[in-house]
Amino acid sequence: MTSRIPLRKRLLVRLLIASALIAVCSVAATTWLAVETTTRALREEQGQDLADDMKILAELSGYAATHPQWKGVQSLVGTLARQTGRRIALTTTDRTLIADSARKGTALPLGAAATVDPLRTDTYTQPGAQLSGIDPRAVGPYRLTAQERAKLDAFAKNKRSCYAEHGVDVKLEHSPSGRPLLLNSDGSDASSDLMEGCGYGLSQPVPTEQKALDALATTARDCLRKQHPSLDAPLFLYMSPSSTNPVGRRILAKYAKDLDPQAQKTAETCVEAAQRTQLDPYVAPAAELYLGGDDTTPPRFDMSPANKAKIVGVVGLVLAVTVAVTAVVATRLVRPLRALTAAAQQPPERHVRVPVTTRDETGILAEAFNDLAERRERIEAQRKAMVSDIAHELRSPLTNIRGWLEVTRDGVVDPDPALLASLHEEALVLQRIIDDLQDLAAADAGTLRLHPEPLQADELLDQVAAAHRVAAVAAGVDVRTETDGECRLDADPVRMRQALGNLVSNALRHTPADGTVTLAARHEGSDVVFTVADTGTGIAAEDLPHVFDRFWRAEKSRSRRTGGSGLGLPIVRHLVAAHGGTVTAASEPGAGAVFTLRLPGAPQPDKA
Repeated sequence: MTSRIPLRKRLLVRLLIASALIAVCSVAATTWLAVETTTRALREEQGQDLADDMKILAELSGYAATHPQWKGVQSLVGTLARQTGRRIALTTTDRTLIADSARKGTALPLGAAATVDPLRTDTYTQPGAQLSGIDPRAVGPYRLTAQERAKLDAFAKNKRSCYAEHGVDVKLEHSPSGRPLLLNSDGSDASSDLMEGCGYGLSQPVPTEQKALDALATTARDCLRKQHPSLDAPLFLYMSPSSTNPVGRRILAKYAKDLDPQAQKTAETCVEAAQRTQLDPYVAPAAELYLGGDDTTPPRFDMSPANKAKIVGVVGLVLAVTVAVTAVVATRLVRPLRALTAAAQQPPERHVRVPVTTRDETGILAEAFNDLAERRERIEAQRKAMVSDIAHELRSPLTNIRGWLEVTRDGVVDPDPALLASLHEEALVLQRIIDDLQDLAAADAGTLRLHPEPLQADELLDQVAAAHRVAAVAAGVDVRTETDGECRLDADPVRMRQALGNLVSNALRHTPADGTVTLAARHEGSDVVFTVADTGTGIAAEDLPHVFDRFWRAEKSRSRRTGGSGLGLPIVRHLVAAHGGTVTAASEPGAGAVFTLRLPGAPQPDKA
């Protein structure tokens, strides 16, 4: 058997290969994890590079520019910490913790790396050296409504198409406030360029922006009046919403260039102060940013030859131990599997049992195999007995029919009505056997058809009793029916009469004269319970487990005077099971037998 299996497909070899791969992968993963852990520790100690610091500062400044509070920033801090490998902490100006990527209780670094303030920031500045710029993502009251955004987008797309017709290629982008921008290839603003037939107006403020600009102008005008009363403040201020700065860059009117430098500086200072005042409710308050380590370039972790030799040695040792252990375990696993395979390959007539040597999964499999072998042996014996029983049941009526037909053909007996009636009776016996076999075959194949309908238990029992009244009178047996209240169920009336009829016929054959067969129905919870009880000879205790086996009969001679074909009770069991019920038998020798059918009942109608 083993020689027919290729070496690479044997279970032992596969287990060895799998174990070796697992060992190599586990050691490699452990090594990688150790290197990564050491590298991260060095980076946390020596800091991250300038690019990562600026990225952290820019991301946090953008969050502050678009949120009025720091609530919810913990998720962003955690994401940035995972991306950069840095410890990131945010506190208020009085060092009250806002968010921290480190575990709770970890002490803060000695000094803050930067101040995050979207109203006074410059993303190109090193941490700690904040300038006076306003983060362009802080739009506040300048954010366009959906209707305004859609209107400007349509206008910008038309203008872009017009530019394309004149051979000018511009790209369409959007500012943080939602305003569309037409940019030249060099990044300059093309929205205000005049071109014949393309129109203008993309730079004009929409109502939302105009409202914010008016408020800004009012605040700036108050400042100008205090700082430089000679300036004409209302004419001096002009905000361009088409600028890349969403809050509008200050663009002096055409005559502003004639102002003296001091007046220009005063105007710029007032406008900046007004912008910060206007945006302050829409941005998060200033916060201190703490980063783990300084800004030196993180070193590369490299293993020395000695460390490499140690890792290689550990890998080899783990691999050797894994292979040895796997070989021992696999050998113990394969041995019972080989015994199972050898037993399964034996001819059907040899029912070999496999010794159960372990209590693990393999031992359970061996026990299951032994049970299967025993069941196969019993089924084979039942199959042989069933073939013999079928042949016996069919041979008797066929022999009678053939014998009478032959003597009639030879003129020995005249075909009188009595002979024809006898032949007809034998034909009916054959028909019943064939019908019973057909019902059992349909039940086995799952094709037994039912046509359920509402039934009254008392009516069903009366019909069955009436159908067997003549046979009962001939046998001198009294057939009675009893019902406990109104019992209703949904069932196939024909199949139920067949099942109960088989039980009654069986009871009549085994009940002596002056005996009684009682059909009863009662409710038990939601079920309807039918019983067929007789006062006959009963069933022996050793025979009771076999009463529902096919062709089984307590009287082994199989005489028709003492029993039927042995198919009635198996048919009863299948019919009841098809209705979702169960059937059981109970008996004591000399005290009769009781067959109990339990089926699901139908809901009782509401009583008025």
